[in-house]
Amino acid sequence: MRNCEKYKGIIPAFYACYDDNGEISPERVEALTRYLIKKGVKGVYVGGSSGECIYQSVADRKLVLEHVMKAAEGKLTVIAHVACNNTADSRELAAHAESLGVDAIAAIPPIYFHLPEYAIAQYWNDISAAAPNTDFVIYNIPQLAGVALTMPLFREMKKNPNVAAVKNSSMPVQDIQMFKMEGGYGFVVFNGPDEQLVSGLAMGADGGIGGTYAVMPELYLKIMELVKEGRVQEAQDIQYAVDAIIYAMCECHGNLYAVMKEILRIRENLDIGGVRKPMPEIIPEDMDQIRKCAAMIDNAMKKYC
Repeated sequence: MRNCEKYKGIIPAFYACYDDNGEISPERVEALTRYLIKKGVKGVYVGGSSGECIYQSVADRKLVLEHVMKAAEGKLTVIAHVACNNTADSRELAAHAESLGVDAIAAIPPIYFHLPEYAIAQYWNDISAAAPNTDFVIYNIPQLAGVALTMPLFREMKKNPNVAAVKNSSMPVQDIQMFKMEGGYGFVVFNGPDEQLVSGLAMGADGGIGGTYAVMPELYLKIMELVKEGRVQEAQDIQYAVDAIIYAMCECHGNLYAVMKEILRIRENLDIGGVRKPMPEIIPEDMDQIRKCAAMIDNAMKKYC
């Protein structure tokens, strides 16, 4: 019997951690992992969009996951995103992730070329077959991948007994309900868009995986707690505060992840480096706005946590 409880909660998307030369920093990977354990999150989603996976080599991604697992010491649910834009590299990462003992692997569909659904299913099943003893999470993010998880494709993937969950980052909350209904008892659906965690949970999401969770985990943990207790209006108030912070962070010139890493430096004295080109770093003119965002998180924490 699959243990679904390990997926139910707040699971931050893990940020890429670089040294001062822009290379993967094992020490900073471990520091970010320990920080998230201390905050009390359920798990981490490693090697996805927030991990800048499309700008990293297979070796980079293996190194990150190895040091997450080392620092996690079994205290976190670890989902490793292993998709590359070719099957062979994806299978290599899947087998490596299973060898480390992750809880699940995940994959977006292949990007750039729009493949027919039978080819996408084959790609996912080939990846899953490389980690035959590990749960598989379908990552549905049509706005970036250019391909949506349709119900016929989902039904085809459900034939694979390792398919345990969908990380749903499409914007219609209705999609969560559709995947929950079709998935059946015990099937897990994660809310993806951070800006709608409350509505995703209300629609039946088992938990959330989000790119802004790690910069303000306490607020998302409180949202989850309040929704579980049926205190939806209070959870909505925090959601509005979180959304205002996200919108403010997006006003900066620098990439959102660069902004959040700077906020971690300011608020937590946690340095995990910058972002990898071609993503833009912050510029000096961003700093006033970044300090404003850090203050907004401080104020929301004082008010709600």
